[in-house]
Amino acid sequence: MRSEIQLLADKGYQGIKHHHKFSVTPYKKIKKSPLTPQQKEDNRQLASRRVVVENMIRCLKVFRILSSRYRNRRKRFGLRFNLIAGLYNYELKLTVF
Repeated sequence: MRSEIQLLADKGYQGIKHHHKFSVTPYKKIKKSPLTPQQKEDNRQLASRRVVVENMIRCLKVFRILSSRYRNRRKRFGLRFNLIAGLYNYELKLTVF
């Protein structure tokens, strides 16, 4: 794993900082101690960066390549997955501009 890559994770990966130095996780509210406004803003910015990836995973699940059992040849799974991901990337680039 390359250590320069920034990892954007959700609250379920709180301990990942021990394994990956450049990981970013949202702040969690501690008992009897609410988050500061700066921490809330940081959480919002992180969520806005992660939402693109979450939406792509949702699209792949809608296409059912990730949501159900893959019943075709395993050799072709990577090819088909990359083709579907490429189609969604192409669609994403068209909608951005």
